[in-house]
Amino acid sequence: MVSKAKAQVSNERELISETIQLYFDGMIERDKSKLEKAFISEARLIGYRGENFTLTTFESWAEATSKGEARNPAVYKNEIVSIRVQGNAAAVETELYWPGIYYYDFLTLMKIDGEWKIVNKSWSQKKI
Repeated sequence: MVSKAKAQVSNERELISETIQLYFDGMIERDKSKLEKAFISEARLIGYRGENFTLTTFESWAEATSKGEARNPAVYKNEIVSIRVQGNAAAVETELYWPGIYYYDFLTLMKIDGEWKIVNKSWSQKKI
């Protein structure tokens, strides 16, 4: 029999996965509203573009990400590698296999008003 605590963690993982799916779908579909559902507006995105360290506001990133035509989902693969939950905090590792580049995302989420939201994204990339 699964303990009540394990069942709760399993349920939280499902809810977190739904938030991450909004993030994935928002990027592929270039849908800003999905990105806004996944992130808090104060979120920061931190990583390197080539050799350049970047610190980007969510609003700036979401605006740029949502421009243009939707991407072809057949050539983009996004997956959750791991989810760790502790109370109202979670850490999610994702891998995004995009044409010519792999992204490795480390996402921090907080449960805010009953919903899991991405509060920080740190990433690394590797050109292929």
